[in-house]
Amino acid sequence: MSADFPFLSVLTLLPLVGAIAVACIPRAKAELAKLVALIWSLVVLALSIVMWVAYTVDSTDRFQFHEKYAWIPSWNANFTFAADGIALVMLMLIAVLFPVVILASWHDVDQSRRSAPTYFALLLAFEFTMIGVFAAADVFLFYVFFEIMLIPMYFIIGSFGSGQKQYAAVKFFLYSLVGGLFMLAAVIGLWVVGGHTFDFAALVEAGKSIDQNTARWLFLGFFVAFAIKAPFFPFHTWLPDSGGAAPAGAAALLVGVMDKVGTFGIIRYCLPLFPEASRWFAPAALVLAVIGIIYAALLAVGQNDLKRLVSYTSIAHFGFIGIGIFAFTTQGGTGSVLYMVNHGLATGLLFIVVGMFVARRGSALVSDFGGAGKLVPVLAGVFFFAGLASLALPGTAPFVSEFLVLIGTFSTHQPYAVIATAGIILAAAYVLWMIQRTTQGTLNPALDEVPAMKQDLSLREKFVVAPLIVLLLVLGFYPKPVTDVINPAVQATLQDVGKQDPAPTVADGKAGR
Repeated sequence: MSADFPFLSVLTLLPLVGAIAVACIPRAKAELAKLVALIWSLVVLALSIVMWVAYTVDSTDRFQFHEKYAWIPSWNANFTFAADGIALVMLMLIAVLFPVVILASWHDVDQSRRSAPTYFALLLAFEFTMIGVFAAADVFLFYVFFEIMLIPMYFIIGSFGSGQKQYAAVKFFLYSLVGGLFMLAAVIGLWVVGGHTFDFAALVEAGKSIDQNTARWLFLGFFVAFAIKAPFFPFHTWLPDSGGAAPAGAAALLVGVMDKVGTFGIIRYCLPLFPEASRWFAPAALVLAVIGIIYAALLAVGQNDLKRLVSYTSIAHFGFIGIGIFAFTTQGGTGSVLYMVNHGLATGLLFIVVGMFVARRGSALVSDFGGAGKLVPVLAGVFFFAGLASLALPGTAPFVSEFLVLIGTFSTHQPYAVIATAGIILAAAYVLWMIQRTTQGTLNPALDEVPAMKQDLSLREKFVVAPLIVLLLVLGFYPKPVTDVINPAVQATLQDVGKQDPAPTVADGKAGR
């Protein structure tokens, strides 16, 4: 296929068609629904790989795969799709994670109480909204996808979750809806002052002449919506509840993909559309990000629920992404985008493995485990690897992105980088504590009474974890194919903001002697 093929529109619509097809399968044919959903997601993955190959890294065009179809002429709103390197890597992350999650969720639905075709149709519908939000190049189209992606996840948490699932679903929906209202007000204001258009490229140009105070208010409207979605401190409280109540596979998508819409939105929309406001708000954003790193890490240390613990680790990780974005350096920006990808892989794997433990034990409480590695050594080993990747151990992909973020931040904001490194120490504490309390030490006698706890990784589960392990190792040692795609888009964004990398300095001219 050539670059002229309508990759993005086809890629967006494919999961929607699949969702409708799966939803039409009778409830009694659950296995058929799962198989169709898996095959459909693999087709999306295959098309995404073809699109990746068709992408030209050294192109002079910032955005590729342009598509534009008339939608609401009176508003000058169109179905406009385009992808730069940042959007492309996020689309690939979506394409990789969804078939993995579908396969991991094979036995998550109790057919006596819930409909498996409905659950897997909701997963595909969620994939449709996720692809749409990253592929959109029209601000109004982006807003529409930004809002409707709440619907499938709301029903997944509320209908197929556990514990306080109704409370968690409503809290998730209300938080996101309030953020969406801030963004809607900003979108309308941007349309008024930006020349009555929603086209991203035209708005970037129009943004250069927007009144300074107006631009700051518009920036704030977008930023609050994205900060809630990410989530950044102090807008984070919905995530531990939602992550703890959602099925493990859905939670992996929640923190692995959906949360990235917030940080993606800041990079794609806040920075280029409001460059002066971005620079003006940067100190406050850096403070919130650093607080989030330390605060969430401390809360993670005290958690007894595995799923809530992993959710808090994600909040800390988003703090690192935040300081990388607002450091306004190539290393920091590239590190942040790469962190978004690597966090999706590592935390997705961690949530999936936690789900395997929870399914066997029937509990997510750390105190209900202890010495589980003696019964399921392979599963415990994968859990150990996922934990090490989450704390950014050298040799795993998150280490590269975390290192880029810290070095990029240190070159412009040394105090924030120094404080953020404390989060690395705390990460080692909460991850190693979690592993030690669940899989190491003396075997909890209660585990011997649970037959499922004596079943190690099945063949299906090995197929689930293997791709993520391979990607985390490959990108840990050779991230160049991904960074080469990200770098041009990050550099173009920095140009929009009016920032450039600081010139290297030499403290003493005699240093080389």
